[in-house]
Amino acid sequence: MKENKKEELHILEGEKDLLLDHDYDGIQELNYPLPSWWMKCWAASIVFSVAYVMFYHFAGGPTSSEELARNMVKINELKAIAAADVSNFDIAHYNEWLEKNDSKKMGDEVYETNCFSCHAAGGGGDIGPNLTDGYWIHLKNRSPEELFPFIRDGFEEKGMPAWGEVLSKEEIYAAIAHIMELKGTTPPKAKEAQGEKVEEI
Repeated sequence: MKENKKEELHILEGEKDLLLDHDYDGIQELNYPLPSWWMKCWAASIVFSVAYVMFYHFAGGPTSSEELARNMVKINELKAIAAADVSNFDIAHYNEWLEKNDSKKMGDEVYETNCFSCHAAGGGGDIGPNLTDGYWIHLKNRSPEELFPFIRDGFEEKGMPAWGEVLSKEEIYAAIAHIMELKGTTPPKAKEAQGEKVEEI
């Protein structure tokens, strides 16, 4: 059986001045200085903390509650602008948007994210009605002018959310374009017709 030999600490020539004079259970340490970048960050954090305390505690800096109140004012202003933008429908603006954007791609994305859970794959209907046939429960025809306010305002009694509170005007445009393209398609397991027949397929 081999005897355990005590390992000796090998000190490099340039480390002799760094060796500390204490010894814990045979463990010695080298007193390497901290990196200069770390020391600079540490000093900068002290300077920042002094400036922070002076500004927020002695120079009238806003409290967290005051900053929240200011941010809420800005948020409400932005929400009001967005609501005003969604409030009116202009067919000319809608047609111009169709020409300048990939309505197919955007419509697929909006439908998949927001409409799929109720109207199923291909618009065949599930909780919500079938969007491919010519029967409508609340609309008189499949037109952008009628679809826009219905999607925007919803019909809470029937479970249709008011998407104007969630979607932008362009996203509603994309949803309309998608619904227009569903006309006459034959999705699998399409739901039976509901409402009145208002258009030929």
